[in-house]
Amino acid sequence: MARIAGIDLPNKAAKIALTYIYGIGQTSALKICESAGINPDSRVNDLSAEEINQVRQLIENEYKVEGRLRTEVALNIKRLMDIGCYRGLRHRKGLPVRGQRTKTNSRTRKGRKKTVAGKKK
Repeated sequence: MARIAGIDLPNKAAKIALTYIYGIGQTSALKICESAGINPDSRVNDLSAEEINQVRQLIENEYKVEGRLRTEVALNIKRLMDIGCYRGLRHRKGLPVRGQRTKTNSRTRKGRKKTVAGKKK
């Protein structure tokens, strides 16, 4: 099992396994495979140590992944909350940030329903 950026990659196709790393999606995974010169459909366990090292170096040098990326995202959200902009207030209240409706949907952001007594007219 290959370990890249602190993540144990599963024995799947390289293009799929690389997406298990936070900050690498399908497009980035294909670009990494192309740059490293490996077949995107080859299994992770079939890759040589040299190829895995090459992928590790590529990710380390060219991509912001895992801890560094999570920290940056958290700091961006904290900055929005500190300056008190609209998006920051929505983050603070735990409501949808990007203009979605909240009357009927947004249960993911708001959590379980809290029934209010006497609301019916």
